Amino acid sequence: MAELRLVGRPASPGIAEGRAFRLPDRDTLRRATGTQQQEADALRDAIADAVLYLAELATKLESEAADMIGFQIAMLEDESLAEPAFAEIQVGQSALKAWNEAIEAELVHYRSAEDEYFRARTADLEDMRDAVIDRLSGAASVAIPDGAIIFARDFQPSRFLSVDWSKGGAVVLSEGSPTSHVSMLARARGVPMIVGLGDVPEMDGHILVDGSIGEAIFAPNMETRNAYQARKVAANADARAAAEVALRPAVTQDGQRVEIYINIASPDELEPLDKALCDGIGLVRTEFLFGAGPDLPDEDTQYRVYRRIVEWAEGRPVTIRTLDAGGDKPIIGLTVDGESNPFLGIRGIRLSFARPDIFRMQLRALARAAIHGTLKVMAPMVTNPAEYSKFTSMMDEELAALYKAGIAAKRPDLGMMVEVPAAAIAIDCFEVDFFSIGSNDLTQYVTAAGRDIGAVSGLADPSHPAMLRLFAAMARHSAASNREISICGDAAGDTAHIPALLAAGLRKLSVAPGLVGSVKLAISRLNLRTKSAAP
Repeated sequence: MAELRLVGRPASPGIAEGRAFRLPDRDTLRRATGTQQQEADALRDAIADAVLYLAELATKLESEAADMIGFQIAMLEDESLAEPAFAEIQVGQSALKAWNEAIEAELVHYRSAEDEYFRARTADLEDMRDAVIDRLSGAASVAIPDGAIIFARDFQPSRFLSVDWSKGGAVVLSEGSPTSHVSMLARARGVPMIVGLGDVPEMDGHILVDGSIGEAIFAPNMETRNAYQARKVAANADARAAAEVALRPAVTQDGQRVEIYINIASPDELEPLDKALCDGIGLVRTEFLFGAGPDLPDEDTQYRVYRRIVEWAEGRPVTIRTLDAGGDKPIIGLTVDGESNPFLGIRGIRLSFARPDIFRMQLRALARAAIHGTLKVMAPMVTNPAEYSKFTSMMDEELAALYKAGIAAKRPDLGMMVEVPAAAIAIDCFEVDFFSIGSNDLTQYVTAAGRDIGAVSGLADPSHPAMLRLFAAMARHSAASNREISICGDAAGDTAHIPALLAAGLRKLSVAPGLVGSVKLAISRLNLRTKSAAP
């Protein structure tokens, strides 16, 4: 067989080689349709089997992944979820089609979500749906060999989590996006992954994968294999170098200090981390509290969680973002249903103002936690100065009430996410304590391209000249006004974008904990005076 090179989009870096394994597309698998009773029994058994599978999987995972699986289990155990499917079965529909259509109806308001957390919720619902479909179609019985290079149209997060990646392997998808949930899981676990490869011919045998450049090579010749081996040695050397610098300050070759913070979604993520890893916490997503169960968290519950995070930091700054939900990112009992354009609807600070009872409770919990360390609080999706002023006024009102009640509290520094283009362009109109650039939403809004829509995700590029001009303008304003500015979106953790971000004047980056080493290594190789990078 002649060597064949295929190129897709990089989703997770790393080099792997092994035998190709094509995962059957569940859409091609069918089962014979039985009587109404047989179909109802089949669906009931498939749901029960999926719950058992997910429950067993959850016992083997770290807290964040286990929470994701727990959400799926809770949804499957909610009998009302399957009621429309059983109703369709009673009028002659097959179990597989009835279930698929019932869950698709649930997904209508999730499909276009841009926020990272709620994209995960979309993926969870799709994953949960597919776990049942796999049991109805027989796809669940297909075993994945150890160390295989998995080829598929898409890949469920739960299926990904069930694979023992310590034995090698990689994922190559004909569809998908680098910002999908399974792509984020692959990056967190160091599994090479390529997406958007398009139609892949039916091929078997040895294959090489380089997730850093999005290249897959079938039947590589000896010259190619030698070249890949050299790249793998270099990649391993970079990984060791990144581990060596991870606990050191980030400094460029010409001596410029860059502060590195971490993004977290739960205090459980902090338990295995050495505090020397970071200069503080640049983003705490509070959505995990509100989406973890059927009941909204009360003030004391929130206070205990925020306090735990602040105390872990031991005086280092901790920036907590108020609830960022709404519109296309539903939370039962809180958000608005049926918006025609959820991207531009009631989300972020707009939702907080629409539900002041919930917002004021969160502000009180945050003010109480502020006495335990260096806490900063920022509001998401701020569009104009009046919104920010209302945010600070509400905080001051809740502080006054706490003081009057004799409850210990403190006014934290208050800032805003810069993710709405109007706010980025008119940043000089905001009298804030600090700014944090949300590059994910800002890039999508500026480029009018969703990062999770494969066909256009390439347009959502933080290195677009328009984005670099915005970054530079915001950094200049920060320096001139003596207001701190950081960036906490995905661009901050992408080593390909770091030279441009630093050249724009940004010096505070907040990234996923697992990316800190590679980010510090990339910074250590830069010389900002000569605008060059060391080999």
